Amino acid sequence: MKKAIKKVGRPEMTSGKRTKIIKARLTEDEFNQILIIEKSLGITRMELIRTRVLYNSSKVLVNAGGLLKQLDAIGAEMGRGGNNINQLARHANILNNEGLLTESVAREFNELFRSYITIQQELEKAMRQIIRLMKS
Repeated sequence: MKKAIKKVGRPEMTSGKRTKIIKARLTEDEFNQILIIEKSLGITRMELIRTRVLYNSSKVLVNAGGLLKQLDAIGAEMGRGGNNINQLARHANILNNEGLLTESVAREFNELFRSYITIQQELEKAMRQIIRLMKS
């Protein structure tokens, strides 16, 4: 009895296989523009062309790697801000227990805290909008 030879690698595509080629002539400037967009978005030239031509030319394309780095930096900064607020609140509690906390300091702290919360809410809203745009 012969043993069946097992194929290695990726299975052959049965549908959706791209077999057609389109060629386009571009000026040096046009080609350089495509290269710049390709590098800034972190996608291949063909992904860029397919997305812009076939699917929706107004669709927002983003460099996912760059976006994730920026979001990570924003998250770290928000964490540092939260830590600072906790330290200030702890210090205010110590001052209050010793009877040294003035009303003006408490008022200023509350105002800064409200401002921080507002900025955080706006940032969360912007992130949700970015996520929605990336899904569509």
